[in-house]
Amino acid sequence: MNNKTKCFDSAAQMLCGELSAVLMRISDVKKQGIQEIRLRSGKPVALSDGTDTLFVCKDGSIVYTPERGFVCTQRHIFDTFKQLCGYSIYSRQTEIKNGYITVKGGHRIGLCGTAEIKDGEISTVTDITSLNVRISRQIFGVAAGIMPHIVPVGGGVLIAGAPSTGKTTLLRDIAYRLSLGKGCRIMRTCVIDERGELSGGYRDESEIDLGLADVLRGYPKGDGIMQSIRSLSPQIIICDEVGTQEDAQAVAQGANAGAYIIATIHAQDYHSLMQRKQAQRLLETGAFGTLIILDSSDKPCVCSEVINLKEVVMGI
Repeated sequence: MNNKTKCFDSAAQMLCGELSAVLMRISDVKKQGIQEIRLRSGKPVALSDGTDTLFVCKDGSIVYTPERGFVCTQRHIFDTFKQLCGYSIYSRQTEIKNGYITVKGGHRIGLCGTAEIKDGEISTVTDITSLNVRISRQIFGVAAGIMPHIVPVGGGVLIAGAPSTGKTTLLRDIAYRLSLGKGCRIMRTCVIDERGELSGGYRDESEIDLGLADVLRGYPKGDGIMQSIRSLSPQIIICDEVGTQEDAQAVAQGANAGAYIIATIHAQDYHSLMQRKQAQRLLETGAFGTLIILDSSDKPCVCSEVINLKEVVMGI
């Protein structure tokens, strides 16, 4: 069985019985291209392949219009949500209030419901009405094409891309290759896995092979970066989805301690990236020497542009 098919199956099997049965009937060829499974109460189950929105019928066949699609009920949503939380919703409240949960295999589940506000902040999300399952995949060798822009290491690397362009998948393979010396010398690599998504972490298990990388799971990025510097003496620190003021400060501290930072950020292109003040603060830290722009969601993990940030700063 193809690895992409296995990843789809591992995500589908975590849903409630009837939904799982329908999704498992999809042909292996179709499963390989599906990136997301979107469940909405009272609406047909929708699938995304990065380009199109597809719908699945009860017999597992795929259609391109919603009328024949298998309808997801509120009971399906409720049973699936409980199952994804390991039947302990309370234990996942920290994630839930942030709008997602990460499950075994690194699959990330986006939540849509009613926010409850306490002291001006979201304390939890209730009355869940839709779930978006982002299928996690490990693809060995997917980072081979961008490795010449990473090693020999000459500065940190920031990877920018829109949602579903393969940022996390690339980071996994970069960590694997750097920590094992695939095409380079072995480098002490530390992964800050705040949501358990990079390592596929679930409780004390990690289903994604990150080679010899040390993984700090559940740490906020700032705490994780400083903890790794204090105790693990990393040469490379890898983290996903930076962009806040706190992230910029942590990245600067890591770079000042002599570690090279490899991170991702949401942005469709260089122009849109530079429109964001958070991104400007991140680049102003001087922690990144190279910016890699990814293509589109229908061509995940494909580099469209490489920018030497030092040359940009110098006006060359």
